Amino acid sequence: MEEPSIPSEPGYRPTYCEPSTLVAGEGPVDISQYPGRLISLEGTDGVGRSTHIALLREWLETRGFGVTATGLTRSQLAGEGLRRAKEGHTLGQLAMDLFYATDFADRLERNILPALRAGFIVLTDRYIYSTMARSMVRGSDPTWIENVYRFAPKPHAVFYLRVDVQSLTPRVLSSGGFDYWESGMDFQEETDRYHSFVRYQTRLLSAFDTLSDAHGFQVIDARRPVDAVFAEVREAVTGLVAGMEGTRS
Repeated sequence: MEEPSIPSEPGYRPTYCEPSTLVAGEGPVDISQYPGRLISLEGTDGVGRSTHIALLREWLETRGFGVTATGLTRSQLAGEGLRRAKEGHTLGQLAMDLFYATDFADRLERNILPALRAGFIVLTDRYIYSTMARSMVRGSDPTWIENVYRFAPKPHAVFYLRVDVQSLTPRVLSSGGFDYWESGMDFQEETDRYHSFVRYQTRLLSAFDTLSDAHGFQVIDARRPVDAVFAEVREAVTGLVAGMEGTRS
């Protein structure tokens, strides 16, 4: 049998996937026997996900762990097409839902699973839950969108960086202003971008809270200073990676 082509990433060598471990739609991929760890940071834009991914990666690597990072719209198969679709604002919601699912499935099979098999810690800046929350707010059926992602393995930990709209607004303003998509301008009946942002983020945060209750996220108060938030994330990750190969300090 010819081995599937899986592009390599720096730091690990991709391994051949047995048919039983390939991504399929009948249920979650079983990662329980893999030596790596899958850790996701969830939350809306401006909450500090990228900052904490970078801090966590540096902290883990200085302790000898192999780490790789991924995030939305970074797949070789669908990433660029998805970015272009968003620029054109022309696709319907169903097409966007399936585009995001394709992006995730490609990254899972090409990047996430090979890294976990190789014993890496995979940090993902948003997993399936952000796209599910966005789809739910835009009117997609919650049961249907859950089924779309039923092949996704459950992460070893999901840290939900939770914030309220009042705390989020000044952060977004200081980092460049209200984005078209993160303000819900693609589907809400609002002409004022600020009001659309507040309305959309309120609905999005409610969807995140619903998913958090259903999937058991570890909720972290992201309204606090970066050092305080990262200290809580670091403490939780310390227990999660105990027993893995790596330098202890």
